Amino acid sequence: MGRGKLRIYLGAAPGVGKTYAMLSEAHRRVERGTDCVVGFVEHHGRPRTEVMLHGLEEVGRRELVYRGAVFTEMDVDAVLARGPAVVLVDELAHSNVPGSRNGKRWQDVAELLAAGIDVVSTVNIQHLESLGDVVESITGVRQRETVPDEVVRRADQIELVDMSPQALRRRMAHGNIYKSDKVDAALSNYFRPGNLTALRELALLWVADRVDEYLQAYRSAHRVSKIWGSRERIVVGITGGPEGRTLIRRAARLAEKGAGGEVLAVYISRSDGLTAASPKELADQRALVEDMGGTYHQVVGDDVSTAILAFARGVNATQIVLGVSRRRPWQYMFGPGVSATVARDSGPDLDVHLVTHAAMGKGRGLPGARGARLGRRRVVQGWLVGVLGPALLTLLLHSAAPEVGLANDMLLYLSLTVGAALLGGLWPALTSAVLGSLLLNWFFTPPLSALTIADPENIVAIVIFIGVAVAVASVVDLAARRTHQAARLRAESEILSFLAGSVLRGETTLDALLQRVRETFAMESVALLERAGDGEPWTCAGSVGPAPVERPEDADVDMPVGDHMALALSGRVLPAEDRRVLAAFAAQSVVLLDRQRLEQEAGRARTLDEGNRIRTALLAAVSHDLRTPLAGIKASVSSLRSDDVEWSAADQAELLAAIEEGADRLDHLVGNLLDMSRLQTGTVQPLIRDIDLEEVVPMALGGLPDPERSVLLDIPERLPMVSVDKGLLERAVANVVENAVKYSPDGELVLVSASAMADRVEIRVVDRGPGVPDPVKDRIFEPFQRYGDAPRGAGVGLGLAVARGFTEAVGGTLAAEDTPGGGLTMVLSLKAAARPGPAPEHPAAP
Repeated sequence: MGRGKLRIYLGAAPGVGKTYAMLSEAHRRVERGTDCVVGFVEHHGRPRTEVMLHGLEEVGRRELVYRGAVFTEMDVDAVLARGPAVVLVDELAHSNVPGSRNGKRWQDVAELLAAGIDVVSTVNIQHLESLGDVVESITGVRQRETVPDEVVRRADQIELVDMSPQALRRRMAHGNIYKSDKVDAALSNYFRPGNLTALRELALLWVADRVDEYLQAYRSAHRVSKIWGSRERIVVGITGGPEGRTLIRRAARLAEKGAGGEVLAVYISRSDGLTAASPKELADQRALVEDMGGTYHQVVGDDVSTAILAFARGVNATQIVLGVSRRRPWQYMFGPGVSATVARDSGPDLDVHLVTHAAMGKGRGLPGARGARLGRRRVVQGWLVGVLGPALLTLLLHSAAPEVGLANDMLLYLSLTVGAALLGGLWPALTSAVLGSLLLNWFFTPPLSALTIADPENIVAIVIFIGVAVAVASVVDLAARRTHQAARLRAESEILSFLAGSVLRGETTLDALLQRVRETFAMESVALLERAGDGEPWTCAGSVGPAPVERPEDADVDMPVGDHMALALSGRVLPAEDRRVLAAFAAQSVVLLDRQRLEQEAGRARTLDEGNRIRTALLAAVSHDLRTPLAGIKASVSSLRSDDVEWSAADQAELLAAIEEGADRLDHLVGNLLDMSRLQTGTVQPLIRDIDLEEVVPMALGGLPDPERSVLLDIPERLPMVSVDKGLLERAVANVVENAVKYSPDGELVLVSASAMADRVEIRVVDRGPGVPDPVKDRIFEPFQRYGDAPRGAGVGLGLAVARGFTEAVGGTLAAEDTPGGGLTMVLSLKAAARPGPAPEHPAAP
């Protein structure tokens, strides 16, 4: 049995019509004879949605009891037993009630798909896991129920259910989504026009990316090389030169003109050594591209023009942005340049923009490590001038100007030799000199048509000719080698300076450094290998790139570092002159690895130190604070059991009250210790729900001896609800209020008030006690900390630590402020709910 197919209706917000569209599709399939059932669809009292459920078979749901309430969830076993062809499962991101078969509904869907059942589902864009931070920044609400992006991306079909913000708000106002008593609050909070517009844009862009993935897969599968301008993709070619920033900004402006435009910056790295550009400048330009929302790419290629065009066509780009050449006018005699070549060969499907800039026509300055080499093209041109030039000149002189004279003939041949030396170096010049001297001897030196010279003066002239040619060629070759060495040293110094500075400043991680090695030397993969000793197997301490080697012997380049570490590179063999820089990279990578391990050891040491401190404080608490109530209980029990004393009823009641008070103190202390242990181990799992503060704060005061005489409560009725775990918030408030009552003077009431501010709700606990100095305000929230002498002597200093831990666990904050006029105010800031009450995300009928 094959895997089932998943179809998802994606919406930007609740109410756009996802469920209605899903039910309409179900009716169409049933009319075509498809076995289609409803696994889980909740209409929430919406008449039009409820009508759409008529005529569709519904599989019975599973009932679950949780915290005294009965909930219903999809019965996966019943659906599997029914075995339909298609099942409808609403709200893909829904979290199942504890006790269900799976924790998430998308996991239920995965089981149905694995069983060969097709599934039709719905989800809103704000529930995609990767967009959680973006949605929170837009709406101020953190989505607790999410679904991994990969689950949605793997869907066989994704259909966007779109609706304009104005139409959605009208649907809301007509009562088609929420009940009338919740409409006003929804329209003024989550369903504001700005929120809906931003969410709609998110949905459209996400679906556009998904469509783009389909398009790329289709083009690859069908080997489509022609560019399809379905979306503006702008490739900007950078060289690491000063014009790069101008080009990037111009490309970004072009991308902004078209919806969904994308900028891809590409640097072409040659395959024969170090990069020609300054690594620091390239890093700065890469950061600029990423800041503007683009991507950076580095491609290896000896022919820059061909590589840029191949990259542009590979990413289905529509435009290329290049800078006008920095070459001086006379340099165009050696070729049209990269910009002109790309524009000429781009074809009708690629637009090429040549951007002017401040550095155009001013020369390239000193080149990088490879810029001073003669290059393959120049060497070929030198050989052509050195070999074909004398032959063509001989033909021209012999046929058109035979009477020029030997001296002039020699000067013409000498100019060709000098030209060959300037282009190709020593060997093309020597070849030109020898070939030119032979042609001079044969065609223009008496006796003609013979390799002999009758006049001794002609022998001297030819010797001088060869000598000048060799001298000029040697000077040119020496200058090229010296320039190459200077350029290489300059490039190496820039790389090493940038490397050392970034490592010393702590700005580079091991992976980032290995990535820098890979890009600098144009390698496929780089790995830092280590082993415990001679003969031990190698292990990988860090790697970048696909398929890194596992042993130094398997690498194309192996750079040992000490006795038991090595930097292994795969991709090509490096020349010996590049290994000096590689050795510096290898040494720095070992330094980075050691530093990272030292930081990890320091972190573990800090954890151990914290644990030792807590254990020491816990022993002190057990030895004093826990033994004190135990001693009281023991004394009271012993007194009651004594046969020597006849206790009156009042005395017995007093002793029993002392036992009860001591047991309560023990229960409170042990509870705080257990809560602190849960916070330290990270096992607190809040169940976030929208609740009213009136349900929590009065309950939190129930543990006080006489709350009516010690606390003044001020909780307005029209406060928005908060998204918290009710139990954790109740414990946090109880601990804070108890601490305030403990330190308040006799007769002074502790004020507990609440207020709303923007998207937050604040609970303020105000006392008139001694207060806390500013330097100590943060320390009072640490475990086993009590400020001053703790005059009433109860507790181990965990109450506020537990309160802050629980508050942060539900997404809030707890801070201490001075009370005007003296005292301390504790401020619990909580996130307001997205809507006044729980509002399911089922759309109404269009």
